[in-house]
Amino acid sequence: MIGIVGAGITGLVLAHELAKRGLDFIVIEAAPQPGGVIRTLCRDGRVLELGPQRTRLSPGVRALIRELGLDAEVITAPADLPLHVYRAGKLRRVPLTPRDALTTDLISLPGKLRVLFEPFTDGVRPEESVAAFLTRKFGREAYETMLGPLYGGLYGSDPADMSVGTSLARTLDDLGIRGSILAAWLRRARNGSATAAPACSFRRGMRTLTDALYAAYRDRIRLDEPVLAVHAAAQGYALVTEAGDVACRRLVLTTPADVSAGLLVPIAPHTAARLERLTYNPLAVVHLDAACPIRGMGFQVAFGERLATRGVTFNASLFDRERTYTAYLGGAADPGLVRSSDSRIGGIAAAEFELATGCPARPLHVARVRMPAWDRSWIALDGIRLPTGIHLAANYESRAGIPGRIARARQLAAELAGDRG
Repeated sequence: MIGIVGAGITGLVLAHELAKRGLDFIVIEAAPQPGGVIRTLCRDGRVLELGPQRTRLSPGVRALIRELGLDAEVITAPADLPLHVYRAGKLRRVPLTPRDALTTDLISLPGKLRVLFEPFTDGVRPEESVAAFLTRKFGREAYETMLGPLYGGLYGSDPADMSVGTSLARTLDDLGIRGSILAAWLRRARNGSATAAPACSFRRGMRTLTDALYAAYRDRIRLDEPVLAVHAAAQGYALVTEAGDVACRRLVLTTPADVSAGLLVPIAPHTAARLERLTYNPLAVVHLDAACPIRGMGFQVAFGERLATRGVTFNASLFDRERTYTAYLGGAADPGLVRSSDSRIGGIAAAEFELATGCPARPLHVARVRMPAWDRSWIALDGIRLPTGIHLAANYESRAGIPGRIARARQLAAELAGDRG
């Protein structure tokens, strides 16, 4: 028996992959519903995503959708949507193609010329910060106006506090980029950016994916049942719950770092202490109603702008969700903001949306989430030592994002199947 703690996307896909391989498992989830960070609200006919707003229709995602029979539920975003950065009082287009790079007003001519020097700079220095790396490679203007906000915005983090070796270097490696980043981007553009996996969601929101996985294996998934402790047992481990102990030979923890740390204290205190060091960024997620004619994926905010908003997703443009936009506020730049009232947070989001777009907005819903920061605290993972038979599989220990979580679950399932005995 393989015990899986957590019924988020990683735990559910792992269950799916183990079932395909004929392995016995049980999933135990503390929350009354599956999905983890994937949470969708349907309110007054609107689809509101509290977690990931979309994913990419990568080969792994496409395969899972097909296996679950969800093809008819998929919706894809238009391929030509621009991305913007708010800088100096207006939205400016991020250059997604070489032609865009020549015409964009996001970066000045001297800044563009500095970017061209990138192929002549040194490669990754694992000990430096992401901010120092991107500034050294592309120049300060490109970093502050575009690269820093776009990369830091993924995690709500300050790239100055993110180590290249534990964050961006992994992303570059996943993309197969070993030398010049600019040269790799130009090669991909020349080969046709249309081949990139399109952004996608589902007609009833992202929870369609996790709900389908839960429905397929609900007889082996126990909801609303927190694991209170983990103890070593004669043949593996015992998961202590209010409903009784659950025996398993192998254990997979897909829970956030602090939750996993609490469970590991009795059997791996050294590892638990290291997991407790990992930082999460608190973010406010505000859904807005607005009639905005601007098409796009959304926008990030350039460094130096005095806005609490870190970025906005244009759900209206992406998936034809009429008048719906999602703003993210706080993060590492202002972690205390989430402690404000809903009305204050919603008012800030609406006012700053109007400032950036020129379109009045009305708050619909305010939520609060935590994002793994992938900052310098992630150095703690270098000293992780897990007891035999225990595995970590979560968005803090390997590539975040739904395609990354699916890939990690499949990798681990193959490992567990090969380790059967």
